[in-house]
Parts: sequence; structure tokens; C-alpha cells
Amino acid sequence: MPIETSITAAARPQAGAELLAVPFGPELGPKAELPVPAAALLDHYQARGEAGEVVEVPVARGDGVGRVLLYGIGDGSAAALRKAGAAVTRRAKGRESLSVVLPGGSTGARAAFVEGALLAAYTFRIGEAGSGPVASIEFAGVHPGEAQDAADAEAVEAAVARGRVTAGAVALARDLANTPSSVKTPEWLAERALEQLSEEGPGGRMSARVWDEDALRTGRFGGILAVGQGAVSPPRLIQLSYEPADAVARRAEGRPLKHVVLVGKGITYDTGGLSLKPTEGMKFMKTDMAGGAVVIAVLGALSALGAPVRVTGLIAAAENAFSGAAQRPGDVIAQYGGRTVEVLNTDAEGRLVMADALAYADAELDPDVMVDVATLTGAISIALGKNLGAVFASDDALAAELTEAGESSGERLWRMPLIEDYTPALESGIADLANIEAGSAYGAGSITAALFLREFTGKRPWAHLDIAGVGRSTADEGVLAKGATGFGVRLLLEWLTGAGEA
Repeated sequence: MPIETSITAAARPQAGAELLAVPFGPELGPKAELPVPAAALLDHYQARGEAGEVVEVPVARGDGVGRVLLYGIGDGSAAALRKAGAAVTRRAKGRESLSVVLPGGSTGARAAFVEGALLAAYTFRIGEAGSGPVASIEFAGVHPGEAQDAADAEAVEAAVARGRVTAGAVALARDLANTPSSVKTPEWLAERALEQLSEEGPGGRMSARVWDEDALRTGRFGGILAVGQGAVSPPRLIQLSYEPADAVARRAEGRPLKHVVLVGKGITYDTGGLSLKPTEGMKFMKTDMAGGAVVIAVLGALSALGAPVRVTGLIAAAENAFSGAAQRPGDVIAQYGGRTVEVLNTDAEGRLVMADALAYADAELDPDVMVDVATLTGAISIALGKNLGAVFASDDALAAELTEAGESSGERLWRMPLIEDYTPALESGIADLANIEAGSAYGAGSITAALFLREFTGKRPWAHLDIAGVGRSTADEGVLAKGATGFGVRLLLEWLTGAGEA
């Protein structure tokens, strides 16, 4: 479900707002209608102005009582303001309305505040809801009674618009991943992807293509077919394409656009196949298509943000089920392009569907850069925990760009090594490759999985984001809600909107 909290931008907060949030500062006294000077209040509450800190103060509202929330902004960075926005929204839970005076700063930093405020309002529930998030938020650039100049008014509008688009994209990714797999078949996921075509904005245009089971067989997408063959619901390969509005003109001027291909793992449910997972390992496998959800959400937001780069998204969607028709450990499959793989473990299925998509992108789409996103290995959670995503990359510049985008967007990445000495782990005695190592000499399951994917990238600049540790949250906290996180949407949008010519 989309974020239900409605938002507006205003010149200044409405006079007498029932709930008004203003940033910390000694100058806030009369402007915020506080009963005592702001400095004295902050000293009384021992408030230090840290991001996420909120002091609630009662104020007179005629015959009633209103509330002013003094919120800390830390160092004023985008990360701090994102955290502050989330804290303010969480404090307003269950209220009808909230008026917020935005802190000063760049449009990007203010957009981060709006983004944080909206992400903290995200909920996903089937059935009756309990106490919901604040129903509406009004964002203003100045305090009540102050005049706002035209430039600041435009900056507030721009910040609110960007924050709305980014948060909406994250919410879409969360919704797709949180949807139960009794509903979420590969065909259903393809239908949701096609809905993004109606979300075009002035920044560009989109197109789509979907391969059904017959088309996959004709195209010889052996990995996707093998993983999906045991399920009642057949697999799909989904392609979404975006071009900026000025793409034709730029080509005519000899300024070709950079072409980025994003590949997302779209396993709509993962039992492990015949290499069956235990019950505890299966409980959250409806979110095993989180990487595919990220790609769908990113493609859907590019036009509204005016991204200056050509992007193709590929989502390899299948259900990894067990039945008499399921692939078996020991089977040999032919991936797209003809390379053979010995399947030693059917629970290492994500790399099989993604290998098809990567090989197709390399052979047919001629990208400048390829980036894949997947909840690929449990091993990465052990290595990096729940707060850092992993990036493996064949190109140092690409790794640096993605890491920087992760820092700016609040979705931090840690670069992991592609250790060449571990490539023998992929050797098979009967096929070109094995999907996992046959013995236990190497370990390093996340690294060997990344090395497997690299085999299908055609030596193009490529990065692999393993989001298995950060793709799910166990608590409602900060910008996160219990369930899918949508990790990867913000950092990829940050990276792609800053991309340029090829």
C-alpha cells in the first residue's frame, strides 16, 4: 500500500496549528509561541540538539492545549535531517495533522528530512489497522508569521517533491516485497512492473517487455526456467526501459547517453527447492525478490526525478518450489548464451536466474555499466550485519560512485573483495561451472557467489549489491518499518540522478 500520510508545502505553518514541529535554536522563543524562552526549555530538558531528539512542549491554543515539538538536527547533514524527520513523524503517530518548519540547508538536505518523515509513516498491514501514522504533514520554510521569499518557497517545493518521489519509490519496493507469496506470483510481479509505465513524468519515457514461459524457452533462458520448473506459477523475465526526454536530441548532437542495466533477483518465494530450507529459514522468503522490487521501484521513479541517463531494468522472476518437476541437485543446466552449470544445491537459485539476465544484458543490450541487486547470501549477514549492504565490483570507479551514493542516501555500502584465488570453488567436473563449491576448502559464500555472477558480465564494468542482511528489518525504528526495507532504492536513485554522459 502506498504511504497514506498526505503532504503539502506551504509558505508558513498555519496559525494555531495543533501540533507544530520546529528545529532547535535559541531564536525560536516567540516564533514558536513557547511558554518560556527556547534556550531555557532546552536547558531544562537537557536537550543537546542531536538528530532524532524531540522535546514536546504544551502551548495554549484558545481554550485548549496544543503541542510544539522542538526537534534536533545534529550537524544538519542529509543523514541527520533524515533521522530528524523520522523522529518527528513517529512522535506524531495517531494525530490528524502535523505542521513542520523545515530546517535550513540545501534542497537535497531538506529533501532528506521529508524523505525520512514519510518513510517513518510507512505501514503494511492486511486487515484492520491499529493506531496509524499522522494523517497529514505540512512542510514550511519559515516560522509562523514570517515572510518567505520566492527563492526559498521554490526550494521548499523542490525538497518536498523530491522527498515525496524517493519515499514513494521506497514504499513501492517495500510493498512488493511484503506482499504474501500466495498473491505474489511471477506473473503478478510482472503486472505490478507494467503499472510503472503509467507513472511517467516530464523527465523521460518508459517501455517494457515481458517474457512468459514459452518466450523464455524459445530464448533459451535456462537458469530462469530451471529454477521455476517446480512451481505451479511459471517464471517471467521482466524488462523496464527508461530514456530521458532529450535522448534523441543528445544522440543527434553526438552526446551519447550512458546506458546502465540494473538486474534484480525476483524469487517470489524460496523454499530452497529439493535442497529444502528448514521452517525458520523459510518464514521470510516472501521477501527474496527484494532486489527485483528495488529495480522496479527505481525505474518507476526516474522520470519524475529527471534522471539524465538511460536505464534498463531486468527482473528475473521465478518461484523456487519443490515438486516432482523441480530441478535436482546434480542436474546440469544451460544458461542464456550456452554456458553450462552443474546445480549442486537448488537453494543457490538466485544466481542462476540472475546469470541469465546478466548474460542477456551483455549480449543484447550493450550497457556501459551493469549493477545487480539481490538478497543473495546469508553469509553476508554474518560478515556485515544488518546495517551495511555489500558491494562487489569489477571496477574501482564504479565501486566508489556507489559507495558515495550510499553514504549520501543513508544506505551505506561496504566494498567486499573479489578474491581471484577463490575462483576454483566454481569448478565442476562435468560442466563449465558449479553453482556452489563442491567441497569446503574455500568457504566465503558471498564472495564465491559474486564470482559466479561475474562470469556472466562479459568483462563489462559491473557491481553486485548483496542486500540479504539489510533487505529486512525486525523492528519499527527510524526510517525503517518491520518487514522489507527497500534498501537500494535510495542509493541507486542518488547515483543515477547524478550520472552523466557516456
